[in-house]
Parts: sequence; structure tokens; C-alpha cells
Amino acid sequence: MSLVFSHEPVMREEVLSWLVRNQSGVYVDGTIGGGGHALAILENTRASLVGIDLDAEAISAARQRLDSFQPRVKLVKGNFADLASVLDGFNIEKVDGVILDLGVSSHQLDAAHRGFSFSQSAPLDMRMDRDAKLRAYDIVNGFKPSELERVIRLYGEEKMAARIAGAIVRRRDVSPIETTAELAQLITQAMPHSMKHQKIHPATRTFQAIRIAVNRELDTLAPGIEAAVAALSTGGRLGVISFHSLEDRIVKHTFRDLAATCVCPKDVPRCVCHKQAVVKVLTRKAVTPSLEEIRRNPRARSAKLRVAERI
Repeated sequence: MSLVFSHEPVMREEVLSWLVRNQSGVYVDGTIGGGGHALAILENTRASLVGIDLDAEAISAARQRLDSFQPRVKLVKGNFADLASVLDGFNIEKVDGVILDLGVSSHQLDAAHRGFSFSQSAPLDMRMDRDAKLRAYDIVNGFKPSELERVIRLYGEEKMAARIAGAIVRRRDVSPIETTAELAQLITQAMPHSMKHQKIHPATRTFQAIRIAVNRELDTLAPGIEAAVAALSTGGRLGVISFHSLEDRIVKHTFRDLAATCVCPKDVPRCVCHKQAVVKVLTRKAVTPSLEEIRRNPRARSAKLRVAERI
């Protein structure tokens, strides 16, 4: 069966411009998704590409989409934080560039059966890796009230976290919450009237929070960045596209730490840590999509690209 991934890669031209320095090098797309960035690299270079994704459907679709570029393409189901072992499996020592396009893909949002979106009723799932055990259902119906509130507040940056968690707990005490539509309706009803008619759907932040918790997205981000930097050859570049402030903050801080030359306390008269910078941050401010791209692809509106170069 052919899997349709209609994903339009965010900031395609910017990724090519910032990332590709060696026309015949080796590049990694650590979140290959619909294969958009991988396709752009392969079409515009003679390079080889390693594609990684937690989602088996993404790997299958990428294999179909990139088939004409064999034998330049190697694909594997996995987590980009495990990049060292992935490259070791292919006998690749160093690469010239890595792109990480974080968050949920357009296909995952649009595929109702995956349970990522509240726009269509589906079982509460949200697993990027369908082999993983923890589902959104388990969080919504099984987490302690305090832990549920913490997830919604921390990962969703939702001010009404306590109110939403309370509504979920009261409802699940009567019967389990089974579908995305049930959860979205419950969240909407729990919101104050003044917050029910904002630009974004009242359930957006809570769904984001549960998805992040299901997939441990923030837990693997800093280790993944460090693994990518370790795999880069001198002059190689890492680009990370994030879509919300929690991700962007981790990217920014991890880049800053990797670029730092001294981490001694301020009251130490001279450096004793002898820390060496391993990257140079190339984007003082995050690169954002053009207005034309946002008009063409509204899902790009919150994207931020940060780039670092291995020293």
C-alpha cells in the first residue's frame, strides 16, 4: 500500500543554504518524516543521505519517495539521539550535515487513526513509534492528578492546567476517556468562557503536552543535538527546526553550552576548567520562514531554524 505523505518541508531553501557545504558529502535527516528535506538535499547534490525516524510509516513512505536516488540513501527506524550507533551500523565515521525537523509531521496530524489531532475523532494514541507502550490514553486515564496537571502545565505551557486536569479526573472516574474528540470537548468545556474563542483551539496546548509526554520529545532533544555534533566533521553543520518555545529554548541553550569556552564560576580569577568550544553558532537569531511561505503553508508560521558549525 502506498503511504501518502503530503508534508511540505519547512524552510526548504534556507535548510539547503545553511546546511549544504559539500556537494558529495554525507548528510543525515534525523527526523525524515515526509522526506521533504531529504529529497531537497538529494536533488541538489551528489551526496549520500542517512534518514532516521521513529515512525515506521515515515520510513516506508520515505523509501518509496526516495527510491530513485538509490544507492545514495540509507534509512533506519530509530531515534536521532542514537545517531552514533546508527552511523556505526553503516560504517560511517563522520558526516557533513545533520537536519532535525522537530515535532509532529503533517502526515501524523492528518492521519486520523494516529490520534494526534482533535480535528477528527480517533482513539487516544499519539505514539510516533507504534512499538512504544505508552499511549495518550494511558496518560489521560492513568496518570495521578498532580502528574497530569504537571504535564499539561510544563509541556503545554497551559495556564488552565489545574482546571483541565481536574475536569479530566472527574470524567475518567465515571468512565474512561477513549477518543480525541471526547478529550477535546472536555477541555473546551473546562475553559472559562473568555478563553473559548481565542485564535487557537482551547485543546491545542493540552494535546501538545500529552504528545510530548508520550514521545519523550524533550528528554531526547539535548542528547540528540550532542550526538549530531559529535558525528559532524570539522566544518560540518547541524540545523534544528523547532516549533514551540520549549524546544527552541533547549536548542538555544544546548548550542550555547557547546559553543562556550569557559564554565568556571564568576568568582574564579582565571579559567581552570579549560573547556573547549566544539561548535560555532551561526544564527545569532533564529531564522524564520518568509511571509510567502507562511501564506503557502500556515503550519510553518511558528518554525525557527538554528544552525551551528563544528569547529
